[in-house]
Amino acid sequence: MATVSSDELGTEAIGRLLIKQAVPASIGILVMSLNILVDTIFVGNWIGSIAIAAINVVLPVSFFIAALGMAIGIGGSSIISRALGADNPEKALTTFGNQITFTLLVTITMVVLGLYYANSLIPAFGGKGAIFDPAKIYYTIVLYGVPFLALCMMGNTVIRAEGKPKFAMIAMIIPSIGNLVMDYLFIYVFDWGMEGAAWATTGGYLLCFGYIFYFFLSKNSELKIKLPHFRLHLPILKEISSLGFVTLSRQAVTSITYLLMNNILFDLGGESMVAVYAIIGRMLMFALFPVFGVTQGFLPIAGYNYGSRKYQRVREAINTAIKYAAFVATLVFVVLMVFPAEITGLFLSSRADMPADELARNLFVLNNTPAAMRWVFAATPIIAIQLIGAAYFQAVGKAIPALLLTLTRQGFFFIPLILILPFYLGELGVWLSFPIADTLSTIVTGYYLRKEVKTSLRATTAE
Repeated sequence: MATVSSDELGTEAIGRLLIKQAVPASIGILVMSLNILVDTIFVGNWIGSIAIAAINVVLPVSFFIAALGMAIGIGGSSIISRALGADNPEKALTTFGNQITFTLLVTITMVVLGLYYANSLIPAFGGKGAIFDPAKIYYTIVLYGVPFLALCMMGNTVIRAEGKPKFAMIAMIIPSIGNLVMDYLFIYVFDWGMEGAAWATTGGYLLCFGYIFYFFLSKNSELKIKLPHFRLHLPILKEISSLGFVTLSRQAVTSITYLLMNNILFDLGGESMVAVYAIIGRMLMFALFPVFGVTQGFLPIAGYNYGSRKYQRVREAINTAIKYAAFVATLVFVVLMVFPAEITGLFLSSRADMPADELARNLFVLNNTPAAMRWVFAATPIIAIQLIGAAYFQAVGKAIPALLLTLTRQGFFFIPLILILPFYLGELGVWLSFPIADTLSTIVTGYYLRKEVKTSLRATTAE
């Protein structure tokens, strides 16, 4: 796989450079997304639509706790990268030790609270009616493994901070493959149902943790921590927290969105409607992976050239990234508009030998998901502007605009829309909220990005 040195970020042709950066990022996102997608297909075909809905209820809780690990990882990794660059290995070691201690303290506390309040949290996130029992089974088992997931997400960012992206990519691939193999064994071969799905997911977390643990013990890592490094230091914790806040805020809003969507759709159409959203949610994760890959590839290019005051290259990177992302987003849009029924059919079975109630639910989901999917992805061709615009402000270190623009779609537009439109339009109001939020957030981001280009990215003699 092609690699990029820091010098090349400021000299190589932007188009070629963006491809070099975007492809490995896309592969990493693809592996994670494909894991979630195939996992859902297995569960839907071998257990049923209620199982898909149950997993969708649990995801925001487990992902939020895991996001704490990612936020601690991103915040600490920034400190580690700068410390290693400044030849201050002791600070890097202390930071890494503090990340581990902080992650364990926070996530274990959250898991204990999550288990104690399980009977209240599951219905709050939409686990009502027939969804509750399978959701609780999945929730309880998966929550035991979430601290390991949080450590994995934290450790993965530290591996990247050490400049070892190959090992970070392997760390993402191992649990994905392991989860799929265990899905087949536990659900299909051993017929463990929801317990099998949950243990397969938790097993994937453990495999990932095992690999990352091995990495830091091996000679591949520079960070050989000792017991004193685990003692918490308040200044380091403050810096970790401030740098990781954007990541945590984004995931918090995502979890709130899941909570609202599951409850609103349950009230509108019961368990089957929650399953419709669960399938669409998986497609939102999977189908847009190349767009997210371009966005991730754009970040270091924009940041490096902005720091070097090569503003013409930054402007070129913005334009090129938007063009590339818009192109792949349009391809995704076309596929989803033409084949929504075929895509939906991958997730569920409609075999005649199924129990009558399960067959009825599956047929409802199969019949209602295609139209909903078309509405949800209706504005996909224009989302490149919103994603690249928000990424630009993050890349150049403008934290407040980056946070606000990142939260614009879900926090400022989408959540109010799904609270208002269903009162007037019912189920259609829920699905219309997606393209309206996409369009409004794109307009806002486009305005601020254009203003930024005209003011902060004017040509200088440094170019």
